[in-house]
Amino acid sequence: MTRAISPLLPIVYSAEVTAAKTRGAPIVALESTIITHGMPYPGNLDMALSVEEIIRQQGAVPATIAVIDGVLHIGLEPDVIKALAQMTDVMKLSRADLAFAIAERRSGATTVAATMIAAARAGISVFATGGIGGVHRGAEESFDISADLEELARTAVIVVSAGPKAILDIPKTLEVLETRGVPVVTYDSEDFPAFWSRSSGLKSPLSVASPAAIANFQKVRGQLGIDGGMLIANPVPEEFEIAREEMEIYIGRALANAEREDVTGKDVTPYLLDNLFHLTDGRSLKTNIALVENNARLAAEIAVAMI
Repeated sequence: MTRAISPLLPIVYSAEVTAAKTRGAPIVALESTIITHGMPYPGNLDMALSVEEIIRQQGAVPATIAVIDGVLHIGLEPDVIKALAQMTDVMKLSRADLAFAIAERRSGATTVAATMIAAARAGISVFATGGIGGVHRGAEESFDISADLEELARTAVIVVSAGPKAILDIPKTLEVLETRGVPVVTYDSEDFPAFWSRSSGLKSPLSVASPAAIANFQKVRGQLGIDGGMLIANPVPEEFEIAREEMEIYIGRALANAEREDVTGKDVTPYLLDNLFHLTDGRSLKTNIALVENNARLAAEIAVAMI
């Protein structure tokens, strides 16, 4: 691995990312909370390595981002990924606490917002994830709105996801993104997806049919001097989909469980995802893995098209 030239920020690039930056190769950023908070070991490690390999197969270089003992890593060596996959008590980092983890020499996994910040700092313009955060159901009382939405409005990174997690209030999430001027583009579909489901029942604000069209859209935004990122919603492959009507039943039960147990703040999403895993007999996790791999593939194609 290669330490960055700047002595002001403890940042390390993996050997693979360093070589890619040197030769101007396409790079795709990856978050790390999906490793530390997504599933138990060794399934999390297998998934992380699989996603990285998918990106390589499309001609791009993966850059999984995390903070390890206060050092920001842009790209993880295989031994570091393995160690991260087995860590416990890892911070879940967003915009508010990314700098705290570095300053206090803590270890933390990056959410969508923190990954976008780190990717932009490293000159990486495409990022693949599972689903973004958004406006939580009942936000009119709780004011629980993910920092991911604000980050999309301010940081120039293309985020490829399967849409907002379906446990959220998707219509309100779209309203906030529209208000903040974030382009919401569904890939190869007029229907806006809902994470585990190919359609949320809502029409997508915009749609495109090729990675090249996405790359050109972002290029024109830059020429116009428009700040901020872009959300690409990539529907889960049909064979892995769980129908929206079915998922809504499970989500309702999981939300009721969370309310009964008074789960709040950052604990809500992992609690609900764990509940859904059990309620769907593991199907939600299989779909989650499939959509992450699908997003990584599209993100790599976009990154290649941008070169």
